[in-house]
Amino acid sequence: EAEILQVFEQLAQSRAELDARGQAYGAVQMGAMIEIPAAALQADRFLDFFDFLSIGTNDLIQYTLAIDRTDERLMHLYNPRHPAVLQLIAHTIAAANRRAKAVSVCGEMAGDTAYTQLLLGLGLRSFSMHPVQLLPVKAVVMGSRVQA
Repeated sequence: EAEILQVFEQLAQSRAELDARGQAYGAVQMGAMIEIPAAALQADRFLDFFDFLSIGTNDLIQYTLAIDRTDERLMHLYNPRHPAVLQLIAHTIAAANRRAKAVSVCGEMAGDTAYTQLLLGLGLRSFSMHPVQLLPVKAVVMGSRVQA
């Protein structure tokens, strides 16, 4: 929590400096990247401070499963569908949805159509991906039946 408060203090200091110079600035939404299990487990607490969350699946999977995803000898253990990974993703999405705060998923899972319906089923409604992946994912989303 101390690190979060430090960021907000720095933001307030920057606003004060802009005010002192008479420079205009707009509202800033603050969000948190959820890339480690500890952050996912604290999603409810983070939402006391932040406007939105973004789940970085590549790192979350790596750190949850203690697997270096760049090590080809271990890649067979890198599993986005591992129950622990899915539980952390589901927990984070549910926390944001309960608080009516935005949550998105970025990383390979967001742009892989093999996971689109799974993520929709977990309550995700915002995906962040490389533009090349947009049309295939959009087709799966449009062909899915989900409740708001």
